[in-house]
Amino acid sequence: MSWIINSDSMTSRRGFVRAGMLGSCGLSLASLFRLRTAGAASAAGTPARTPSVIILWMRGGPSQHETWDPKPEAPVEYRGYFGAAATSVPGISLCDMLPQSARIMRLWSIIRSLHHTDAGHSSGDQLCFTGYPSQGAPDVNSRPSCGSIVARQLAHRQPQLPPYVMIPRRVPGVDPAYLGPGCAPFETQADPGAAGPFRIPNLAPPDGITVDRTDNRRGLLAGLDRMRRAADYAAQVGAVDAFQQKAWDILLGDAARNAFDLDQEPDHVRQRYGFMPAYQAPTPDRCGVPAWSQRFLLACRLVEAGVPLVTVDCRWWDTHVKGYETMRDGFLPRWDQAWSALLEDLAERGLLETTMVLAWGEFGRTPMVNSTGGRDHYPNVFSAALAGGGIQGGRVVGESDSKGAFPLNNPKTPQDVLATVYRHLGVDTAASYLDFSGRPVSVLPSGSVIGELF
Repeated sequence: MSWIINSDSMTSRRGFVRAGMLGSCGLSLASLFRLRTAGAASAAGTPARTPSVIILWMRGGPSQHETWDPKPEAPVEYRGYFGAAATSVPGISLCDMLPQSARIMRLWSIIRSLHHTDAGHSSGDQLCFTGYPSQGAPDVNSRPSCGSIVARQLAHRQPQLPPYVMIPRRVPGVDPAYLGPGCAPFETQADPGAAGPFRIPNLAPPDGITVDRTDNRRGLLAGLDRMRRAADYAAQVGAVDAFQQKAWDILLGDAARNAFDLDQEPDHVRQRYGFMPAYQAPTPDRCGVPAWSQRFLLACRLVEAGVPLVTVDCRWWDTHVKGYETMRDGFLPRWDQAWSALLEDLAERGLLETTMVLAWGEFGRTPMVNSTGGRDHYPNVFSAALAGGGIQGGRVVGESDSKGAFPLNNPKTPQDVLATVYRHLGVDTAASYLDFSGRPVSVLPSGSVIGELF
């Protein structure tokens, strides 16, 4: 086991960098490149196409019955009001509201036997993103997310781009904890599905700031930084200088701008993903569907450019009330179009072999429909969809019982899913990092690669 000391915890430059890096324009970029990992290898000589992962985070917890594990033979109070439809792979059925997903079943596979014990949204988020149960406030990461681990270990693979991107902004569970702000996700902030032009605040100088003025501020930062050197570790100063240089290179260069520029996509590609508007469920709760489809396309562009890990916020599947209407009119048609477009687009671009796509939420829904026509939180069994990265399409791993209440065979855990993601990316899961108390904590507490997918 290798122990890695967190350089971010050895110095207190955070406030200074915040003051010097052009506010919101520079802070996110500078923090991305601060002291990633000791002795990271040079990007020179790396393959042109390196492994990537897209996580489609279905926050709120999608119902397994109304998506990838229908129970047509169960009593109506369990099966719900949708039917099951055959797919292009004999023996595999999906909810009958997912015809495009069924058509391309040979491109993707399903795990139907996931389970854990946490029925809270934010604490469940943490478990699925980190592999560890939440400790303390559920909205505050106690362990680094998988994306932060990737940022720590793999940032050198494509230094012109952020290694870990969140579209459009953070959700609980995705933060770096004791790995420090340099391993936090780069948030697009802007939503490609929103009306109006798509502009990334963190990649554009503030209004009125030209490249010349940016260079002048860059010189000012260097001058101010020299005043701090006597009170800092020389080696750390050199490292910070190097990562700030990368931040400036991204800000002033073309690689990131091009990757985030959806206007470069032909209109027929954008139409293929769809422009379905946001949907607000006819319920008193927060259940609703943002306009996610163009987020999927942006994720495709980012992995094509070389970003190792992209997480897309696909909320808000919390269907406690009027689940039938909400799934029928909101979630399922939008999901079906965007999911099928993404997988086919990745395949056509030659990216599916190197890009693993993982779609899941923090838990499933109760097997029995409740008195308000919805389903409640249920971690005892749930499903995930996976494609690419060597995963063989048209497979089902595990099985739930006849009512979709418990794993019947071959149970899997979130840790198993993360182990599979890490293996694909080449993450060293034997590494440990020092937590806030100085104790070494491993990347994963448990978990095995799900070999049945390959």
